[in-house]
Amino acid sequence: MATKVFLLTPPFTQLNTPYPATAYLKGFLNTKNISSYQADLGIEVILKLFSSSGLVEIFNQIINNKSVSENSKRIIALKTHYINTIDAVISFLQGHNPTLSHLICQEDFLPQASRFNQLDELDWAFGTMGTQDKAKHLATLYLEDISDLIVECIDSHFGFSRYAERLGRSASSFDELYGALQLDPTYIDRILLDILDERLKALSPELVSLSVPFPGNLYSAFRVAQWIKTHYPNIKIAMGGGFPNTELRSVSDVRVFEFFDFICLDDGEAPVEHLCEYLDGKRSLNDLKRTFAMVDSQLKYCNDSISPDYKQFDVGTPDYSDLQLDKYISVIEVVNPMHRMWSDGRWNKLTMAHGCYWGKCTFCDISLDYIKVYEPVAAGLLCDRMEEMIEQTGERGFHFVDEAAPPALMRSLALEIIRRKLTVTWWTNIRFEKSFTRDLCLLLKASGCIAISGGLEVASDRLLELIQKGVTVEQVARVCHNFTEAGIMVHAYLMYGFPTQTAQETIDSLEMVRQMFEAGVLQSAFWHQFAMTAHSPVGMYPEKFKVEKACSTSGSFANNDIVHLDKTGTNHELFSYGLKKSLFNYMHGICFDYPLQEWFEHKVPKTQVLPSHIEQALIKDDSYIIKPDAKLVWLGNIPEMISLIKSKKGRQWEVTEFKFYDKKGAFSIQISKQQAEWLVQFLQKISPDKKQLITFREAKDDFERLIGEDFEPFWYGKAINTLRQNDLLVL
Repeated sequence: MATKVFLLTPPFTQLNTPYPATAYLKGFLNTKNISSYQADLGIEVILKLFSSSGLVEIFNQIINNKSVSENSKRIIALKTHYINTIDAVISFLQGHNPTLSHLICQEDFLPQASRFNQLDELDWAFGTMGTQDKAKHLATLYLEDISDLIVECIDSHFGFSRYAERLGRSASSFDELYGALQLDPTYIDRILLDILDERLKALSPELVSLSVPFPGNLYSAFRVAQWIKTHYPNIKIAMGGGFPNTELRSVSDVRVFEFFDFICLDDGEAPVEHLCEYLDGKRSLNDLKRTFAMVDSQLKYCNDSISPDYKQFDVGTPDYSDLQLDKYISVIEVVNPMHRMWSDGRWNKLTMAHGCYWGKCTFCDISLDYIKVYEPVAAGLLCDRMEEMIEQTGERGFHFVDEAAPPALMRSLALEIIRRKLTVTWWTNIRFEKSFTRDLCLLLKASGCIAISGGLEVASDRLLELIQKGVTVEQVARVCHNFTEAGIMVHAYLMYGFPTQTAQETIDSLEMVRQMFEAGVLQSAFWHQFAMTAHSPVGMYPEKFKVEKACSTSGSFANNDIVHLDKTGTNHELFSYGLKKSLFNYMHGICFDYPLQEWFEHKVPKTQVLPSHIEQALIKDDSYIIKPDAKLVWLGNIPEMISLIKSKKGRQWEVTEFKFYDKKGAFSIQISKQQAEWLVQFLQKISPDKKQLITFREAKDDFERLIGEDFEPFWYGKAINTLRQNDLLVL
């Protein structure tokens, strides 16, 4: 039976887990009974390339190449060792051969080229890594050595998570990419097209829909489309995903449509369904949704459909079937534990909420629907989908790929996970807002949250206000502290080069970051240089931010990144290397005592940030202020109760000792018999198993009605304080 839609991700995105767009669409198409098949051609090409037969072919391709570097000569000389070890190493990285780690960790097993030169400076880090992790890291260096050979001798465009990225990045003109597509397919192209041909023969799809999230898989998408047009001219071809959503909203070069029949923008569910209806003769071209197409030899944006987009409730559960989930490979490129989250382990991808609940940051594409249209998913439905995906994939790790996960929904999700007694591991992206109290972070940890990432951006209160981030540096530090204290790793996105940023502000931002790492409230971070985009407030209203567009005309192909002139700021390129080098050291817990000038080759101003700025921010504590409508949750067990008689100066009275057992040990409290009778009932009422959470006001009213005493002395007393330090949370 022919497949209606073939959903595919062209090379390359990730090695360790599939990019989720096709799984999202397949899950939706299931709800409409539209037959579909999905494939991640990136991992399939990698596995063909990095195999014993693949390496034999690679070495055969370059056997007569004399003009190669010393590094490549070394790899070629050791080709037998590479060919003999590659299949076992790939199997190990797929999780199928864990005992190989002992061999890999022996220095004489893997052939070594230039990537292993960094081992001397990283050797100290292996002390904190187990055998499996060390072996993964060494195996990653081994693959990168082979990758260097491929780049030098086979295909200069190759990269593990990108292919010909330069051709797609800031390509305002289609000329260079079009020219590359007129050349003969590369060696890697031929591997890709052979796999594609097998699939097309087996599936006979009516529509091939390519997801292009990044510039690094744009070239491959066009190469795939070109080949289908030549060999299967009856198949229609569509492109969607992050790259067209941001870059191709004003595409006007008709040559693009020599390759694609349709380019769909924003959420793909309704546009793909409309395309299927068009192919069935049930809808005209003009009645498509957010779709570029050639109509009567003219390029037209077809958007006359009156059908609304689907609500998140109706899009179905992402479906990962068809994908070769056991074939993905986990690598460790950097020993930093947070950085490895992106490349190590298989994660089921889900979204808590469509869009961003904040939607104000001036550097962000807040004018586009993927940010602007905010729609959360109910916690119960999220857990339903999680359980379905665990059943389908066998994986219990979840990466919520939100723009910024809403704190209230994170709280509801955590409670629902605990209520259902799901054992899962999850992480997501957030805003560092004050809602993330110590107790909320503890709740998230209890539900399986292991890490969060968020934007500190420019660690300067003036610039954070200009960005409209809605946070201050002190607030970010306290939130990071709350997560860290709960045992949740924190990664911060850092920015330099925002309009009007001065050299002084850049150095002061670095000092803030240094202090946060030294205080231990950040475990990981990454600096990136500000890029002005067409759909952000800075790009749309540059005069408000005192910058000028370097070019006033738009290109005929990609139009998102805008070259700009910042006459009031500094030369930000000068700071790039120093910022990244210092951060690398801070992430490894060293060089906090280096003067900031040491990181830069040019003279920089002295920081004006006080040495104790972050330390003082962390001392501030408002956790004793409890709002009347705050919710109370008890995560612990019901205690063992023992009646005791106490006496003092001839007077005797009865008290109750509560003995609590938790995962780490035991602790106890003593209170009056009357208070104990109330407390044991109360702890049961505030269990996360209860759907209706009790507020602080309700607890106070209940206590004072039944006990006849003021609640505050009891609540702020020694016994409850002990519970607060353990499993009693105020949310």
